[in-house]
Amino acid sequence: MNISSQSTMGDVLAGVRLKAKLPPALAGLPVLGLDYDSRRICPGFLFFAFAGARADGRQFAAKAKELGAIATISELEMPDGFDGVWLEVEHGRRALAVASRNFYRHPDERVMMTGITGTNGKTTTSYLIDSILSTAGHTTALIGTIEYQLAGKVIEAANTTPESLDLFRILSELEGVGGTRATMEVSSHALALGRAYGVRFHTAVFTNLTRDHLDFHHTMDEYFASKQLLFAPADTPPPKFAVINRDDEYGRKIATSSKTLGYGLDEHADVRATEISSTFDGLRFRLQTSEGDIAIASGLAGTINVYNILAACATGLSYGIDLQMIATGIANRPAVPGRFERVDAGQPFLVVVDYAHTDDALRNTLAVAHGLSPKRVITVFGCGGDRDRTKRPLMGKAAAEGSDYVVLTSDNPRSEDPLAIIMDALVGLQRRETAYVVEPDRKTAIGIALAKAGPGDIVLIAGKGHENYQVLKDKTIHFDDREVARDVLTELGWSKL
Repeated sequence: MNISSQSTMGDVLAGVRLKAKLPPALAGLPVLGLDYDSRRICPGFLFFAFAGARADGRQFAAKAKELGAIATISELEMPDGFDGVWLEVEHGRRALAVASRNFYRHPDERVMMTGITGTNGKTTTSYLIDSILSTAGHTTALIGTIEYQLAGKVIEAANTTPESLDLFRILSELEGVGGTRATMEVSSHALALGRAYGVRFHTAVFTNLTRDHLDFHHTMDEYFASKQLLFAPADTPPPKFAVINRDDEYGRKIATSSKTLGYGLDEHADVRATEISSTFDGLRFRLQTSEGDIAIASGLAGTINVYNILAACATGLSYGIDLQMIATGIANRPAVPGRFERVDAGQPFLVVVDYAHTDDALRNTLAVAHGLSPKRVITVFGCGGDRDRTKRPLMGKAAAEGSDYVVLTSDNPRSEDPLAIIMDALVGLQRRETAYVVEPDRKTAIGIALAKAGPGDIVLIAGKGHENYQVLKDKTIHFDDREVARDVLTELGWSKL
C-alpha cells in the first residue's frame, strides 16, 4: 500500500493535464494511494487505466471501483456502463508520473538521480556508478535490468526502468532510510512510453547506440530520438550534467543544455583513458581528467569496459567525488552479474556468460574474448523471439566472424517457433566458413560447446547473461546459463575444490 502524509485529489493531480476541469467536490477528497494494477487497489486510491499491448486497462476499472478506487484516470474514453468517477487526461503515463511525483512529495528534489541510456553498457555502468557513490559514503538505490537495490535490500526487477509510480515509491523509501543517491538504467521504451517523464535527473549518461529494438521504434532515427529525451526532456528541466560517449557517432549528435563531460579514448575527451592494459585479470589504465590523473584498476575485462568505467568515472566527477575515491569505487566492483561473468570449475579453459543479445554487443564481447589471446573461441548463442527479426542474421554473422566454432541454439523463443528463429540467424552465420552446429535445446548446446573445449580455449555463452529463466511458447522455466555450465563441467569431470 502507498504511504504518504495526507494528500487531496487536487494536490495529487496538480499539473496533470486533464481534459476537463477537476470538480471542486472531488478536489478536496483525500487520496491514500495510487496504482495502475487493479488487484492492488485499496479504499481511497486512484486507479490509472492504460491502453496496454495485451489488455485494455478500462476493463479493470469496475473491479478497481469495487475495491475502493475513488476515481479512474485514463487517456481512454469511459467505457459503456461504468458508473464511477472517470477523469480523462491527455497522456496516461505522463499523468501517472506527475501524480506519483506529487503524491510522494517530489523525492527527486532531495535524492540526486543518475539516468543511464544507450544500447549496450547500461547495466555495467550503473553498477560501477553505484559502487563509486557507495564508496563515497552515500546510501544508494540501484535500479536496472538485473534487479533493484534499495539501501542494500534487493527487489525483483519487473522492467529495466520501472513505472513512474514504482520509481517515486523507491525514491521515497530511499529518502526514508537516509538515502541520497539513486542510479537508474533508462531504456528507450521507458523514455518513449513516458515512464521516466517528469523525473529530475542530476546526471544523464549516454553509452552508445547500435541497432536494437527496431520492432518497437521502427527506425534508428526514432530510436535515437527516444534516447535524446533523457537529455532534453519535455516539460522538465534538463539534467545538471550530461556524461556522453564522444567516440560514438550518436553521442556526438546528442543535443543538451546541460554541463557536458565527454568521455572516450580521443585526446579531446574531457575524461579519457591512456596506457590501457587488458589481461585475464582485468583492466589497467591511466584516467586523465581536468581534475588530474590517476591509475585505474578493475577486474572487468576488455576495451568495451574501458568505456563503461570512463562513464562511471565522469559521473563520479559530476557529483564532486575526488579521484582517489572514484578509483577505489571502480576497484570495489570486480564483476557484474551476467556480464562476461566467469564460470570456474577448475577447467583448463575459460567459460564466460554474457548478456550480449545484439550483433554489436556480441561483436564487442567476442573482441573482449580475443583480447585475452585464447587458442580458440567457441560461441553458444541464440536470438530472442517476438523481437526485432532483422538483427538475427546480423548476430549470426557477428558470431561467425568472431568465433572458431559456433553452437546455434535457442534463447527465449517466446511465442515463435525456435527453429524459425534459428533459421533467421543461420542466414548470417553461413556467410562465413566458420564451423558450426545447430542444437535447439540450450542445455544440450552448452554441453556440446564445453565438451569441445580444450586447454587455452574460451567458451562464450551469450544472450541470457544474468537471467535465470527461459521463456517458451506456453510456459517460463528455470534456466540459468551459469548453473547449467557449472553442472556440465562437473559432469565432464571438472571440480574446483
